[in-house]
Amino acid sequence: MTGVPSLGAASVGRPPASLVDVDVLEALLDGPRARGAFLLRAVLDPPWSLRIEDDAPLSVIAPLHASLWVCPDEGDPVEVPEGSVAIVRGPEHYTVTDTPGLVPDVVVYPGGRCTLVEDGRGLWDERSLGVRTWGIPGGTTQILVGSYEGHGEASRPLLSALPHVAVHHPGDEGNPLLDVLVSEVAVESPGQRALLNRLLDVLLISTLRSWFAAQADEAPGWFRAQQDPAVGTALTLLHREVAHPWTVDELAGRVGVSRAALGRRFTGTVGEPPMSYLSSWRLALAADRLTSSDATIAAIARQVGYATPFSLSAAFKRAYGVSPQQYREAPPASVLARFSS
Repeated sequence: MTGVPSLGAASVGRPPASLVDVDVLEALLDGPRARGAFLLRAVLDPPWSLRIEDDAPLSVIAPLHASLWVCPDEGDPVEVPEGSVAIVRGPEHYTVTDTPGLVPDVVVYPGGRCTLVEDGRGLWDERSLGVRTWGIPGGTTQILVGSYEGHGEASRPLLSALPHVAVHHPGDEGNPLLDVLVSEVAVESPGQRALLNRLLDVLLISTLRSWFAAQADEAPGWFRAQQDPAVGTALTLLHREVAHPWTVDELAGRVGVSRAALGRRFTGTVGEPPMSYLSSWRLALAADRLTSSDATIAAIARQVGYATPFSLSAAFKRAYGVSPQQYREAPPASVLARFSS
């Protein structure tokens, strides 16, 4: 995790709230982190309706002028007021429209490819309005859209904790992060793609943090951990130092509580004991690195805290039903299906 100082052995007090929730969110977002994410400003004129079939695991939709509706194939339409940010969990398809029930006239596919429903004609070039801008000249509705690509096992706890559509409204204070992203999206300069990726990540993390905080006791355990000084610090340490040969005794000593107290409070908040959580997290990181890097299985084993590739392989096969090499060659559909469950 970059940009946040490490917790030392003497850090037994409660870290700042932002340290725990941002650190864990950052770790869980490692799968769908913006790496060349699809990002554009859509300019439309009512009535309009877009069918989204881009298979993205996570999308950010922000109406800049006028509200809109996100209509999942299953479930009720969700209104997204002007100035709000909606996080849409995929890869299920859905419709974005100014009026629920309106039949879509455009279908959006992976990579931003779009066609007219009526005759299948490609529309990207026809409706291009400049750098990362698409739609109808002079349209009265403007929408910022950012779509993340690719699945990651490390992000499954985050994605599974979200509804299909999560909406956050910043209130009267507005959303300066969104304003900055909007101002930069139509700029074409050296390093601009990297800048937009970072800005989109920050907007996503900020929105998710605010949305989860508003859920209070309904928020997932790894987020509520920030309310417990021992559990929050322990969780942060496990994420930061995943390769360390942790024991419950050492972890308890690092956070300044007894082994029994840490086990009880960690399990009560997160839903499983510390070492069980660590094992699952290590295997999730290994799964992501198997498909996103060329590192050897032995190297990945060391990176995530396993002494040998054999110990990683045995634990991995118990959890995923296939060996690390088999997973690298073709992740099972049963594993990827967890994201939409």
